[in-house]
Amino acid sequence: MPAPAERVRRVLAATAVVVTGTLAVGMAVAAPATTDAAPTLGQLAAAKGRYFGSATDNPTLNNAPYTAVLGSEFNQITVGNTQKWQYTEPSRGQFDYRQADQIVAFAQAHNQVVRGHTLVWHNQLADWVAGVPAGELLGVMRNHITNVAGHFKGQVVHWDVVNEAFEEDGTRRQSVFQQKIGDSYIAEAFKAARAADPGAKLYYNDYNIEGIGAKSDAVYNMVKSFKQQGIPIDGVGLQAHLILGQVPSTVQQNIQRFADLGVDVALTELDIRMRTPRDAAKDAQQAADYRTVVNACLAVTRCVGITVWDFSDGYSWIPSVFPGEGAALIYDENFAKKPSYWAVYEALGGTPTTTTTTGDNGTGCTATYRVTSQWNGGFQGEVTIRNNSSTALSGWTVKWTFGAGQKVTNLWNGKLTTSGQDVSVRNESYNGSVGAGGSTSFGFLGSWTGTNPVPTVACATA
Repeated sequence: MPAPAERVRRVLAATAVVVTGTLAVGMAVAAPATTDAAPTLGQLAAAKGRYFGSATDNPTLNNAPYTAVLGSEFNQITVGNTQKWQYTEPSRGQFDYRQADQIVAFAQAHNQVVRGHTLVWHNQLADWVAGVPAGELLGVMRNHITNVAGHFKGQVVHWDVVNEAFEEDGTRRQSVFQQKIGDSYIAEAFKAARAADPGAKLYYNDYNIEGIGAKSDAVYNMVKSFKQQGIPIDGVGLQAHLILGQVPSTVQQNIQRFADLGVDVALTELDIRMRTPRDAAKDAQQAADYRTVVNACLAVTRCVGITVWDFSDGYSWIPSVFPGEGAALIYDENFAKKPSYWAVYEALGGTPTTTTTTGDNGTGCTATYRVTSQWNGGFQGEVTIRNNSSTALSGWTVKWTFGAGQKVTNLWNGKLTTSGQDVSVRNESYNGSVGAGGSTSFGFLGSWTGTNPVPTVACATA
């Protein structure tokens, strides 16, 4: 198993999509494989020496349309839940890594690096931790870190060592660790993590520290003190759970001031929530907000990557915690790319794809076919249906004929019919209505041999 730094280099090199210059972290960019596919977010980020990733959780690993996107679009994965204490040490001294190992294995199989999340947090603790006597808790914490970080040694490039240790006013959160160990517990956690896995980058991670304020000032002062004392801290994670239209104006300045302390910065849990339902104006604002955040990271050399907190609105934590809010991510619940996706795509240096063919039968319904990723023997495609008329559509059908023996092997957000090389896709009941000027999409997996040319597609209304 390569060391974490080497794994980052390999992943960035393997997913880079340009061959000029060097990566921002000083690593040469490898030439990409020849393909007609448009670059992914992971490839675009890698070309700039960064990663663009997603959090994920175990129940979704059995969802083929979900994993098709997760495994191809991103070059980094965060284990959303199952590396937390309640999963990894449910009983004192008894460790269980089966669920977290599944996600790490998925990432390795798809050439993705892994951020570990999280070693010490006041939430999602096993129930028994609260009852540990004060005189024993430091040893228990060290033992937990030693075992968990040791188990994933060489497989995780970053660890969120301590998570959410500050209140909004900059005071220490009165967690069980703070109350029974005291202020020193954070430094002790970082020391234990360094001993357990010297190759992983060690992060402090928190929310509402994206802009400059009392809470981010407290974190800044802690990091500054740790650097002066020689406490092993390598990075700060800005969770970036943001609200539509409220991206802090000081986000870039804040990233830069942490970087100036000599640590890396990552945007670790990005989502931008809105009052639902979505509409065109909210989508446009969300796209602008995502672009602002990505540009802020790209402007600071030591901002090493961005992770969205899952990628599809159907798997977001927001609606269950903030009633009436949601639609916070870059794919909708049906895995269609939202305007926010394309804002990120363009901010990372992507340009509108050249691998599309558009057909229009004169009805005002237009279909655009894209190969979004491709590998030996297989590919992922996406078709976007746009209503160019002034009235709403009540249904649609898209047809094409493959020219080189390709086959659709799995399709979502549409009803598939095939006859030889002829492919026809009708809308599902939930996505047949498309407003004037609006769009929807479906995705699919396919197989190919020899070549994978883009077919001419045609769209008809119901």
